[in-house]
Amino acid sequence: MAKGGGHTTVIQRVLELRAQKSAAPEEGTTATIAVMVRVLPPPRALLSFGDAALLQQFERHATPDLFDAEVIGDKHEVLNRLDAQFWPVIVTDSLDLIRDVRSRPDARAPFILYVAELDESMERESGLLAGADECLAPRASDREIHARLSTARRVAELESALRITLEENRKLSATDELTRTASRRFFGKNFPREVERAARYGRALSLMLCDIDHFKQINDTLGHPAGDQVLRQFGRRMQQMLRRVDWVARIGGEEFAIVMPETPYESALEVARKLRAGIAQTAFKAEAKSVRVTASFGLCGADRIAAGERRMAERMLKIADQALYRSKSAGRDRVTAASFRAEAESPVRAATQSPATEPEPAREPTGVIRRIGS
Repeated sequence: MAKGGGHTTVIQRVLELRAQKSAAPEEGTTATIAVMVRVLPPPRALLSFGDAALLQQFERHATPDLFDAEVIGDKHEVLNRLDAQFWPVIVTDSLDLIRDVRSRPDARAPFILYVAELDESMERESGLLAGADECLAPRASDREIHARLSTARRVAELESALRITLEENRKLSATDELTRTASRRFFGKNFPREVERAARYGRALSLMLCDIDHFKQINDTLGHPAGDQVLRQFGRRMQQMLRRVDWVARIGGEEFAIVMPETPYESALEVARKLRAGIAQTAFKAEAKSVRVTASFGLCGADRIAAGERRMAERMLKIADQALYRSKSAGRDRVTAASFRAEAESPVRAATQSPATEPEPAREPTGVIRRIGS
């Protein structure tokens, strides 16, 4: 990260891309960063003011959902805290503090918002020259203060997401090379983070597993290059039918996971129906031939992830896997759906009705399987 005032070119470009609306699905590193930004906790922020009235005003705006904020008035104490750990955001009315922070040989540079002493252009210019990324007038409106702090948060989140993503990309491939979906290892790291985020805010979350039916027959009859073509089209087709916030990971040879943040059970079930139909109704192209492909789906949907639940990611994955197994055992090309409830951990059981029906689920302790036929 550059240490002068203003955002780095990379951060500015990512912000611009996030602001653009596009029908195309996010791919590769861009999709990885989007997931990371969403699942990271609020960035830490240091508030250091000599003016008590300004401090009170900014404390009111630095709410817990925006920042994990701490107030430190003494400049030397701020520098000591920066020696101990990195703080992504600093909000201050002290030019001396800004100069001291920017003169440090730190590997990472915080985003600094300077609140000028006077509402004059020369005062704001002094803040930028000292190394501030943004300057704000002392009599700014509440809306402008909130907007500036939100910008600081976005930049801090993106810096953190870029850093973590690039570091993890050195250790593992975050993107499946063949299908351009997320990789198995990316899923293993980030699905638990999605669960933690949902629990932190009491939000819904759904997980779907799907498996291409009789995929070995495609490889055996048409060859492995044809199988690779089907896998590429399969991943792309699913991504095109999902929201931008949803993400797909290839977790096995022909097995995929679909993570749907803030999606309750009933909504996720509708998505599963759409995906199953979208795969089955339009033939795939492989080695210049038309190939009919179907897939089996297992869904675990939670209307709310409660804080403090243990092993939630593991439990949801197990339920979705059981649901997928039941779809395959019942004839494939269908959806088996479980509505998760955390009161108990008894085994998930399937409804016994015909796959062609949509029965109302019985009330099981942990979840209820509802099977939707083709």
